[in-house]
Amino acid sequence: MKYLLLIYQNPATWAALSDEERAGLMHDAEVIMKELAETGEWVTGEALAPPALARAVRPRDGVPVLTDGPFIEAKEQLAGFCMFECATPERAAEIAQRWPDARYAGVELRPLMTGSGG
Repeated sequence: MKYLLLIYQNPATWAALSDEERAGLMHDAEVIMKELAETGEWVTGEALAPPALARAVRPRDGVPVLTDGPFIEAKEQLAGFCMFECATPERAAEIAQRWPDARYAGVELRPLMTGSGG
């Protein structure tokens, strides 16, 4: 089954980390990505541009309207994602718990729905 790992960060928390701490977290993520690539579990992943560069389409009076971001008053913002494929939910949870961002921010793990909806 494929899983999506959504990575949430508080920009102030990230900024408060030292250059060495940020480099260490990036290195740890690269180690996991390499491991998952070697086992054939890695699908894809990317960091996202800052929320200020985002745009959203939301209905207003039944008409889709495009607006500039940011859109929510939240301390944590979606910063990136990873997609991987593994055999069990337990393995997916293990990967999520090992992801470096889980040490100081939040990650959300979701299975992807198949074409049949489950």
